[in-house]
Amino acid sequence: MLGFILRRFLNLIPVFIGATMLTFLVIQAAPGNFLDERKLDVRTTAATIERLERQFGLDKSLPEQYIRWLGNFVTGNLGISFDSNIAVWDLIAPKIANSAMLVFGELILLYLIAVPIGIYGAIRQYSLGDKVISLISYFFIGFPSFFLALLIIFALVSFKLQTGTFLLPVGGMTSENFDSLSFIGKFLDILWHIMAPMLALLIGDIAGLSRTFRAQMLEFLNQDFVRTARAKGLAERTVIYKHTLRNALTPFIAGIGGLLPAILSGAGFIEVVFNWPGLTPVFLEAINSQDIYVLLSTTAVSLVLLVIGNLISDFLLAVVDPRIRYF
Repeated sequence: MLGFILRRFLNLIPVFIGATMLTFLVIQAAPGNFLDERKLDVRTTAATIERLERQFGLDKSLPEQYIRWLGNFVTGNLGISFDSNIAVWDLIAPKIANSAMLVFGELILLYLIAVPIGIYGAIRQYSLGDKVISLISYFFIGFPSFFLALLIIFALVSFKLQTGTFLLPVGGMTSENFDSLSFIGKFLDILWHIMAPMLALLIGDIAGLSRTFRAQMLEFLNQDFVRTARAKGLAERTVIYKHTLRNALTPFIAGIGGLLPAILSGAGFIEVVFNWPGLTPVFLEAINSQDIYVLLSTTAVSLVLLVIGNLISDFLLAVVDPRIRYF
Protein backbone atom coordinates (compact mmCIF):
# COMPACT_ATOMS: atom_id res chain seq x y z
CA MET A 1 0.00 0.00 0.00
CA LEU A 2 2.86 2.37 0.79
CA GLY A 3 4.28 1.78 -2.68
CA PHE A 4 0.89 2.56 -4.23
CA ILE A 5 0.68 5.87 -2.33
CA LEU A 6 4.24 6.76 -3.31
CA ARG A 7 3.52 6.08 -6.99
CA ARG A 8 0.47 8.31 -6.83
CA PHE A 9 2.44 11.23 -5.45
CA LEU A 10 5.23 10.67 -7.98
CA ASN A 11 2.62 10.81 -10.74
CA LEU A 12 1.46 14.12 -9.30
CA ILE A 13 4.78 15.83 -10.08
CA PRO A 14 4.48 16.05 -13.91
CA VAL A 15 0.75 16.76 -13.68
CA PHE A 16 1.37 19.50 -11.13
CA ILE A 17 4.10 21.15 -13.20
CA GLY A 18 2.10 20.88 -16.42
CA ALA A 19 -1.13 22.29 -14.95
CA THR A 20 0.50 25.18 -13.08
CA MET A 21 2.71 26.04 -16.05
CA LEU A 22 -0.31 26.09 -18.36
CA THR A 23 -2.19 28.31 -15.90
CA PHE A 24 0.81 30.63 -15.71
CA LEU A 25 1.10 30.87 -19.51
CA VAL A 26 -2.63 31.51 -19.95
CA ILE A 27 -2.47 34.36 -17.43
CA GLN A 28 0.59 35.82 -19.10
CA ALA A 29 -1.03 35.54 -22.54
CA ALA A 30 -3.51 38.25 -21.55
CA PRO A 31 -2.35 41.71 -22.65
CA GLY A 32 -0.60 43.81 -20.03
CA ASN A 33 -0.02 42.96 -16.38
CA PHE A 34 -1.06 44.00 -12.90
CA LEU A 35 1.02 47.19 -12.94
CA ASP A 36 -0.50 48.66 -16.10
CA GLU A 37 -3.23 50.43 -14.13
CA ARG A 38 -0.60 51.89 -11.79
CA LYS A 39 1.39 53.14 -14.78
CA LEU A 40 -1.63 55.10 -16.03
CA ASP A 41 -1.91 56.91 -12.69
CA VAL A 42 -0.02 60.19 -12.98
CA ARG A 43 0.65 60.12 -9.22
CA THR A 44 2.70 56.92 -9.55
CA THR A 45 6.36 57.59 -10.24
CA ALA A 46 8.68 55.50 -12.39
CA ALA A 47 10.68 54.63 -9.29
CA THR A 48 7.57 53.20 -7.64
CA ILE A 49 6.80 51.07 -10.70
CA GLU A 50 10.36 49.80 -10.77
CA ARG A 51 10.23 48.95 -7.07
CA LEU A 52 6.96 47.04 -7.48
CA GLU A 53 8.35 45.13 -10.45
CA ARG A 54 11.32 43.99 -8.36
CA GLN A 55 9.10 43.21 -5.38
CA PHE A 56 6.78 40.93 -7.37
CA GLY A 57 9.45 39.59 -9.72
CA LEU A 58 7.84 41.10 -12.81
CA ASP A 59 11.22 42.41 -13.96
CA LYS A 60 12.36 38.85 -14.63
CA SER A 61 11.69 36.63 -17.65
CA LEU A 62 8.66 34.32 -17.69
CA PRO A 63 10.66 31.12 -16.99
CA GLU A 64 12.38 32.84 -14.06
CA GLN A 65 9.03 34.04 -12.67
CA TYR A 66 7.55 30.55 -12.82
CA ILE A 67 10.61 28.85 -11.30
CA ARG A 68 10.67 31.43 -8.52
CA TRP A 69 7.01 30.79 -7.69
CA LEU A 70 7.48 27.01 -7.88
CA GLY A 71 10.45 27.12 -5.50
CA ASN A 72 8.50 29.23 -3.03
CA PHE A 73 5.46 26.95 -3.24
CA VAL A 74 7.51 23.84 -2.46
CA THR A 75 8.74 25.53 0.71
CA GLY A 76 5.19 26.50 1.71
CA ASN A 77 5.34 30.11 0.55
CA LEU A 78 2.39 30.87 -1.76
CA GLY A 79 3.66 34.33 -2.56
CA ILE A 80 2.27 37.82 -2.08
CA SER A 81 -1.00 38.97 -3.62
CA PHE A 82 -0.44 41.82 -6.06
CA ASP A 83 -3.81 43.40 -5.35
CA SER A 84 -3.94 43.09 -1.54
CA ASN A 85 -0.19 43.13 -0.86
CA ILE A 86 -0.59 40.39 1.76
CA ALA A 87 0.45 36.74 1.80
CA VAL A 88 -1.70 34.68 -0.56
CA TRP A 89 -2.41 32.09 2.12
CA ASP A 90 -3.60 34.79 4.55
CA LEU A 91 -5.89 36.05 1.79
CA ILE A 92 -7.42 32.77 0.67
CA ALA A 93 -7.47 30.73 3.90
CA PRO A 94 -10.58 32.40 5.42
CA LYS A 95 -12.27 32.35 2.01
CA ILE A 96 -11.55 28.63 1.65
CA ALA A 97 -13.10 28.05 5.08
CA ASN A 98 -16.23 29.98 4.07
CA SER A 99 -16.53 28.09 0.78
CA ALA A 100 -15.93 24.75 2.50
CA MET A 101 -18.65 25.55 5.01
CA LEU A 102 -21.15 26.07 2.21
CA VAL A 103 -20.05 23.31 -0.16
CA PHE A 104 -19.31 20.62 2.43
CA GLY A 105 -22.63 21.22 4.19
CA GLU A 106 -24.43 21.04 0.85
CA LEU A 107 -22.67 17.79 -0.07
CA ILE A 108 -23.70 16.11 3.19
CA LEU A 109 -27.33 17.09 2.70
CA LEU A 110 -27.14 16.15 -0.97
CA TYR A 111 -26.18 12.53 -0.32
CA LEU A 112 -28.51 12.21 2.68
CA ILE A 113 -31.46 13.30 0.51
CA ALA A 114 -30.61 12.18 -3.04
CA VAL A 115 -29.53 8.61 -2.26
CA PRO A 116 -32.79 7.63 -0.47
CA ILE A 117 -34.78 9.27 -3.28
CA GLY A 118 -32.82 7.27 -5.84
CA ILE A 119 -33.37 4.03 -3.90
CA TYR A 120 -37.09 4.73 -3.63
CA GLY A 121 -37.35 5.46 -7.36
CA ALA A 122 -35.59 2.17 -8.19
CA ILE A 123 -37.55 -0.16 -5.91
CA ARG A 124 -40.85 1.62 -6.69
CA GLN A 125 -40.22 2.01 -10.40
CA TYR A 126 -43.08 3.65 -12.34
CA SER A 127 -45.17 4.10 -9.20
CA LEU A 128 -47.01 7.37 -8.68
CA GLY A 129 -44.34 8.59 -6.28
CA ASP A 130 -41.56 7.70 -8.73
CA LYS A 131 -43.34 9.51 -11.56
CA VAL A 132 -43.87 12.64 -9.45
CA ILE A 133 -40.22 12.65 -8.34
CA SER A 134 -39.07 12.10 -11.92
CA LEU A 135 -41.21 14.97 -13.19
CA ILE A 136 -39.88 17.36 -10.54
CA SER A 137 -36.29 16.19 -11.12
CA TYR A 138 -36.44 16.65 -14.89
CA PHE A 139 -37.89 20.12 -14.34
CA PHE A 140 -35.10 21.31 -12.04
CA ILE A 141 -32.23 19.61 -13.89
CA GLY A 142 -32.70 22.09 -16.72
CA PHE A 143 -32.13 25.14 -14.49
CA PRO A 144 -28.58 26.37 -13.83
CA SER A 145 -27.86 26.94 -10.16
CA PHE A 146 -27.37 30.70 -10.48
CA PHE A 147 -30.82 31.02 -12.09
CA LEU A 148 -32.35 29.03 -9.24
CA ALA A 149 -30.55 31.43 -6.90
CA LEU A 150 -32.20 34.40 -8.60
CA LEU A 151 -35.62 32.72 -8.29
CA ILE A 152 -35.01 32.08 -4.58
CA ILE A 153 -33.99 35.72 -4.06
CA PHE A 154 -37.11 36.86 -5.93
CA ALA A 155 -39.30 34.64 -3.71
CA LEU A 156 -37.64 35.88 -0.51
CA VAL A 157 -37.93 39.54 -1.54
CA SER A 158 -41.58 39.03 -2.49
CA PHE A 159 -42.19 37.46 0.92
CA LYS A 160 -40.49 40.48 2.53
CA LEU A 161 -42.75 42.90 0.63
CA GLN A 162 -45.84 40.96 1.68
CA THR A 163 -45.00 40.37 5.34
CA GLY A 164 -42.42 43.03 6.16
CA THR A 165 -39.76 40.52 7.24
CA PHE A 166 -37.19 38.34 5.53
CA LEU A 167 -37.81 34.62 5.82
CA LEU A 168 -34.12 34.10 5.01
CA PRO A 169 -31.31 36.61 4.32
CA VAL A 170 -30.59 37.15 0.64
CA GLY A 171 -26.95 38.15 0.95
CA GLY A 172 -23.89 38.04 3.13
CA MET A 173 -22.71 35.55 5.71
CA THR A 174 -23.44 37.33 8.99
CA SER A 175 -25.72 39.97 10.49
CA GLU A 176 -24.60 43.47 11.44
CA ASN A 177 -24.59 42.60 15.16
CA PHE A 178 -22.61 39.40 14.64
CA ASP A 179 -19.67 40.43 16.86
CA SER A 180 -21.95 41.03 19.84
CA LEU A 181 -23.54 37.56 19.65
CA SER A 182 -22.59 34.57 21.79
CA PHE A 183 -20.88 31.53 20.31
CA ILE A 184 -24.21 29.74 19.84
CA GLY A 185 -25.72 32.95 18.50
CA LYS A 186 -22.93 33.31 15.92
CA PHE A 187 -23.39 29.69 14.84
CA LEU A 188 -27.14 30.13 14.41
CA ASP A 189 -26.65 33.43 12.58
CA ILE A 190 -24.28 31.83 10.04
CA LEU A 191 -26.67 28.88 9.72
CA TRP A 192 -29.55 31.28 9.00
CA HIS A 193 -27.54 33.06 6.29
CA ILE A 194 -26.25 29.86 4.69
CA MET A 195 -29.69 28.32 4.10
CA ALA A 196 -30.64 30.30 0.98
CA PRO A 197 -27.40 29.70 -1.01
CA MET A 198 -27.33 26.09 0.14
CA LEU A 199 -30.91 25.64 -1.06
CA ALA A 200 -29.94 27.03 -4.47
CA LEU A 201 -27.15 24.46 -4.71
CA LEU A 202 -29.22 21.57 -3.38
CA ILE A 203 -32.23 21.80 -5.67
CA GLY A 204 -30.41 21.14 -8.93
CA ASP A 205 -27.86 18.73 -7.44
CA ILE A 206 -30.52 16.57 -5.80
CA ALA A 207 -32.43 16.37 -9.06
CA GLY A 208 -29.36 15.20 -10.98
CA LEU A 209 -27.85 12.84 -8.38
CA SER A 210 -31.14 11.12 -7.51
CA ARG A 211 -31.81 10.34 -11.18
CA THR A 212 -28.27 9.01 -11.64
CA PHE A 213 -28.46 6.87 -8.51
CA ARG A 214 -31.86 5.53 -9.52
CA ALA A 215 -30.39 4.40 -12.86
CA GLN A 216 -27.48 2.71 -11.06
CA MET A 217 -29.82 0.85 -8.71
CA LEU A 218 -32.04 -0.31 -11.57
CA GLU A 219 -29.00 -1.60 -13.46
CA PHE A 220 -27.92 -3.83 -10.58
CA LEU A 221 -31.45 -4.88 -9.59
CA ASN A 222 -31.64 -6.69 -12.94
CA GLN A 223 -28.31 -8.48 -12.54
CA ASP A 224 -28.03 -12.26 -12.13
CA PHE A 225 -26.52 -12.08 -8.63
CA VAL A 226 -29.59 -10.19 -7.37
CA ARG A 227 -31.96 -12.77 -8.84
CA THR A 228 -29.82 -15.50 -7.28
CA ALA A 229 -29.97 -13.79 -3.89
CA ARG A 230 -33.76 -13.62 -4.12
CA ALA A 231 -33.95 -17.23 -5.26
CA LYS A 232 -32.01 -18.25 -2.15
CA GLY A 233 -34.76 -16.71 -0.04
CA LEU A 234 -32.86 -13.67 1.26
CA ALA A 235 -35.01 -10.91 2.66
CA GLU A 236 -35.76 -8.12 0.19
CA ARG A 237 -34.18 -5.60 2.56
CA THR A 238 -30.92 -7.58 2.50
CA VAL A 239 -31.01 -7.84 -1.29
CA ILE A 240 -31.55 -4.10 -1.67
CA TYR A 241 -29.21 -2.66 0.93
CA LYS A 242 -26.46 -5.27 1.18
CA HIS A 243 -26.08 -6.48 -2.40
CA THR A 244 -27.59 -3.88 -4.75
CA LEU A 245 -26.81 -0.67 -2.87
CA ARG A 246 -23.23 -1.68 -2.17
CA ASN A 247 -22.52 -2.16 -5.87
CA ALA A 248 -24.47 0.92 -6.94
CA LEU A 249 -22.35 3.10 -4.65
CA THR A 250 -19.10 2.14 -6.42
CA PRO A 251 -19.08 4.86 -9.14
CA PHE A 252 -20.09 7.50 -6.60
CA ILE A 253 -17.27 6.48 -4.25
CA ALA A 254 -14.89 6.71 -7.21
CA GLY A 255 -16.05 10.29 -7.65
CA ILE A 256 -15.14 11.27 -4.09
CA GLY A 257 -11.71 12.24 -5.39
CA GLY A 258 -13.22 15.35 -6.91
CA LEU A 259 -14.98 16.48 -3.73
CA LEU A 260 -11.95 17.97 -1.97
CA PRO A 261 -10.97 20.30 -4.84
CA ALA A 262 -14.69 21.05 -5.29
CA ILE A 263 -14.82 22.25 -1.69
CA LEU A 264 -11.77 24.42 -2.35
CA SER A 265 -13.11 25.86 -5.59
CA GLY A 266 -16.23 27.08 -3.84
CA ALA A 267 -19.83 27.25 -4.98
CA GLY A 268 -19.20 29.20 -8.16
CA PHE A 269 -21.58 31.97 -9.06
CA ILE A 270 -23.85 31.10 -6.13
CA GLU A 271 -21.29 32.86 -3.93
CA VAL A 272 -21.41 35.88 -6.23
CA VAL A 273 -25.22 36.03 -6.40
CA PHE A 274 -25.67 35.73 -2.63
CA ASN A 275 -22.60 37.85 -1.81
CA TRP A 276 -21.16 34.91 0.12
CA PRO A 277 -17.53 35.69 1.11
CA GLY A 278 -16.06 32.56 -0.43
CA LEU A 279 -13.20 31.84 -2.78
CA THR A 280 -15.02 32.43 -6.08
CA PRO A 281 -15.23 36.26 -5.76
CA VAL A 282 -11.53 36.36 -4.82
CA PHE A 283 -10.66 34.15 -7.78
CA LEU A 284 -12.66 36.30 -10.20
CA GLU A 285 -11.03 39.45 -8.85
CA ALA A 286 -7.62 37.82 -9.24
CA ILE A 287 -8.41 37.04 -12.89
CA ASN A 288 -9.54 40.61 -13.49
CA SER A 289 -6.40 42.09 -11.91
CA GLN A 290 -4.05 39.37 -13.24
CA ASP A 291 -2.98 38.49 -9.70
CA ILE A 292 -0.70 35.65 -10.78
CA TYR A 293 0.23 34.20 -7.41
CA VAL A 294 -3.38 33.93 -6.21
CA LEU A 295 -4.41 32.09 -9.37
CA LEU A 296 -1.37 29.79 -9.42
CA SER A 297 -1.60 28.95 -5.72
CA THR A 298 -5.30 28.06 -5.77
CA THR A 299 -4.72 25.87 -8.84
CA ALA A 300 -1.77 24.15 -7.16
CA VAL A 301 -3.62 23.50 -3.90
CA SER A 302 -6.56 22.10 -5.89
CA LEU A 303 -4.25 19.63 -7.63
CA VAL A 304 -2.80 18.41 -4.33
CA LEU A 305 -6.30 18.00 -2.88
CA LEU A 306 -7.38 16.11 -6.00
CA VAL A 307 -4.63 13.53 -5.48
CA ILE A 308 -5.47 13.20 -1.78
CA GLY A 309 -9.17 12.85 -2.63
CA ASN A 310 -8.41 10.14 -5.19
CA LEU A 311 -6.38 8.24 -2.60
CA ILE A 312 -9.30 8.38 -0.18
CA SER A 313 -11.70 7.15 -2.87
CA ASP A 314 -9.32 4.29 -3.72
CA PHE A 315 -9.27 3.16 -0.10
CA LEU A 316 -13.06 3.34 0.16
CA LEU A 317 -13.44 1.40 -3.09
CA ALA A 318 -11.30 -1.37 -1.61
CA VAL A 319 -13.62 -1.45 1.41
CA VAL A 320 -16.82 -1.56 -0.67
CA ASP A 321 -15.58 -3.90 -3.41
CA PRO A 322 -13.52 -6.87 -2.10
CA ARG A 323 -12.25 -7.57 -5.62
CA ILE A 324 -10.13 -4.40 -5.46
CA ARG A 325 -6.72 -4.79 -3.85
CA TYR A 326 -3.68 -2.53 -3.86
CA PHE A 327 -0.22 -3.99 -3.55
